[in-house]
Amino acid sequence: MAATRIQEEMEEPTSLPIMPLLTPYKMQIFDLSHRIVLAPLTRMRSYNFTAQPEAILYYSQRTTTGGFLIGEAAAISDSAHGLPNSPGIWKREHVDAWKPIVEAVHRKGGIFFCQLWHAGRASDFCLMLNGQPPISSTDKAIGAKVFIDGTTPADFPAPRRLREEEIPQIVNDFRIAARNAIEAGFDGVEIHGANGYLIDQFLKDTVNDRRDEYGGSMENRCRFPLQVIKAVVDEIGGDRVGVRLSPFANYNDCGDSDPEALGLFMAESLNKCGILYCHMIEPRMITQFESEQIKYSLLPMRKVFKGTFIVAGGYTKDNGNEVVKNGGADLVAFGRWFLSNPDLPKRIELNAPLTKYDRSTFYTSDPVVGYTDYPFLEADH
Repeated sequence: MAATRIQEEMEEPTSLPIMPLLTPYKMQIFDLSHRIVLAPLTRMRSYNFTAQPEAILYYSQRTTTGGFLIGEAAAISDSAHGLPNSPGIWKREHVDAWKPIVEAVHRKGGIFFCQLWHAGRASDFCLMLNGQPPISSTDKAIGAKVFIDGTTPADFPAPRRLREEEIPQIVNDFRIAARNAIEAGFDGVEIHGANGYLIDQFLKDTVNDRRDEYGGSMENRCRFPLQVIKAVVDEIGGDRVGVRLSPFANYNDCGDSDPEALGLFMAESLNKCGILYCHMIEPRMITQFESEQIKYSLLPMRKVFKGTFIVAGGYTKDNGNEVVKNGGADLVAFGRWFLSNPDLPKRIELNAPLTKYDRSTFYTSDPVVGYTDYPFLEADH
């Protein structure tokens, strides 16, 4: 009896089951060690629209072997800015500035994508070349009060409606920016089609009031975004391209009358483009700083899209584990909590307390405070 009892004790499990967020995942050519993604987070520390050396520490702090990071939105041209001190990816000096940052992430074994961005009408004259008005799908200004730096409400000017013959040049700007990102060493790019910026301004029917082949029907409203995606895929390959969408959100006063149909149409269209992943913002994230419970779900889009499906928007350890376990997503992007916890995957693994974020430092230009000064677990040092 004693021998049997000893054998039973030896056979008892010695460790807890691995959490879904911490299981490995193969994203085509990329082998991820866990499913926690650094969301693209504008930090406004890129002076003169050029990434700075301080970003080497910021991104490498948040890198784990086999971890997936999506860089902050990088403007594709000198007409694409939406925020001061945000980085660019259209000039040689931008490419050169990003290289050591990407190398630092790679040295720690991370996978790093560059987010390509055009703000469209969500910008101000002061950021535009020669003080020109920003461009958009429309000539209507943003009506709602928005926060240009995360804290200060701002009135955006009326944009200039893009002429139909100008659109191919914007598409080409995205293509060249993708090529530049690969030259800088990034593993791929994410096309920013969310949050009320230029691509979203074409997608959403409360903003897009065009009467040409880029407006009206859903197919027409999706024409420009899909042209951008196809051009980038042709340039660098679909296995290095992701797209971020927010069909349900009203960021920057940009909503749609039938967001579920829009999301499904885009999910089906992205399959035809052969891209690596689709990154969707949860319906509960209605505006930049507020969330609410609504009837919509990303699950229909998840079922339609055939590539890797990433979700973002108000996720915690618990509901992040749940959405992966239940098949609602392959990967989960964390923003504010990854910002204030550079060792977030380790904290989730150990069920350690999280450091609270300080919203007042999100969009300042300080190269340290609220940027690289958040603490690690003591065991990490």
